[in-house]
Amino acid sequence: MSSTSRYSNPEMLVETDWLEEHLIDSNIRIVDCDLPEAYYRVHIPGAVTVPDHYYKNPDTGRLVVMNDKQIGALMSSIGVDNETLVIGYDSRGGVYSSRLWWVLNYYGHTNVKVLNGGWKKWLKEQKPLTDETPNVDAKVFLPKAARRDMLATRQDVFDRIGAEDCIIWDVRSPEEYVGGETRGNQRIGHIKGAINVEWSEAVNEEGVFKNASELREIMKVIGITQKKSVITHCQAGIRAAHAAFVLNLMGHSNVKNYDGSWGEWGNRSDTPIEK
Repeated sequence: MSSTSRYSNPEMLVETDWLEEHLIDSNIRIVDCDLPEAYYRVHIPGAVTVPDHYYKNPDTGRLVVMNDKQIGALMSSIGVDNETLVIGYDSRGGVYSSRLWWVLNYYGHTNVKVLNGGWKKWLKEQKPLTDETPNVDAKVFLPKAARRDMLATRQDVFDRIGAEDCIIWDVRSPEEYVGGETRGNQRIGHIKGAINVEWSEAVNEEGVFKNASELREIMKVIGITQKKSVITHCQAGIRAAHAAFVLNLMGHSNVKNYDGSWGEWGNRSDTPIEK
């Protein structure tokens, strides 16, 4: 039995061998979630790039996720409609492709997967590469109503501080958590009561997701159980989306990503902070 088969929702991941066999499938859109300059050097055949791999709304200073019209226009432009299987990959342990997964699920498109091991595993296994940009016909992507149960606002976090049935999981680096790394924020430290385990603990050095028993140990350290809700946060809701992905992979669906994260919390004077 493979390690992935012990995940509660292994279908959220796709393996490199499967993707290699389905590169020319007409109903698949592969999205290179790294920066465009890396994509244009070389990428997986058939993959497309996006101008903003954070999928943030420019009208809010890129503080929160794109609105439905913005995400609809973006997905339509890269040839995604409501029937398309979207597969995301990146070179950083799935952090950017997990963000894609979170954004699409937030707008009701559940037919999206993350390539396990991403770009690093694809390269290591000497899978096909190209520098050619595919011709993409625009489609029509119609986002569904935003899933409020997947996103935490600042007020949501305020309301859950100290709640025994809620874990606030700070997935930033330990240096950010204690305030040794400012990231340019006005205030440093962490949300009162938040527990810190860095997001990258969920993947191995090659960027492959750890097996289910290892992920359960991480959840145990954080104090996460099925009876508790979880709010994940980081600096901008990107690493936090990775943590949300991991929890859903393990069958824990009562998870909200605080999309404003420390970029919002750490730059206000009315938010409770510990160091």
